[in-house]
Order: sequence, then structure tokens, then C-alpha cells
Amino acid sequence: MENKKTPITLDDKEYFYEDMTKEQQLMVNHIEDLNRKVSSAQFNLDQLNVGRQAFVKMLKDSLTAQA
Repeated sequence: MENKKTPITLDDKEYFYEDMTKEQQLMVNHIEDLNRKVSSAQFNLDQLNVGRQAFVKMLKDSLTAQA
């Protein structure tokens, strides 16, 4: 059975996770976790912005109907 190495690309240069020191592997793990958190935060921000826009439209429509 062949052991495949995990490639990590940084500044267009390829490194292998398994060849990194434990400290470097930890940094890679932090970066991956932060990327997931940033993506999740962006998703939540998109939802919040759409929700806010919906409430602004509802308020405008309500005020216009009253006039």
C-alpha cells in the first residue's frame, strides 16, 4: 500500500504536510481552521445583510402604504 503525501501550496510552491515539523503542521492546521471560520462568518454576514435589506424594504413598503 502506497502512502500518499498531502500537498500544501504556499506562494505557488508545493510542500508536503508530512515533511513539515510539528510546529509547521500546527500552523497549517490553524490556517485551515481560520479559513473555515472566515467562510462561516462570511456566510452569516450574507444572511444578516439579506435579512436587514428585507426589513428595510418591509418598512419602506409599510410607510408608503400609509401615505
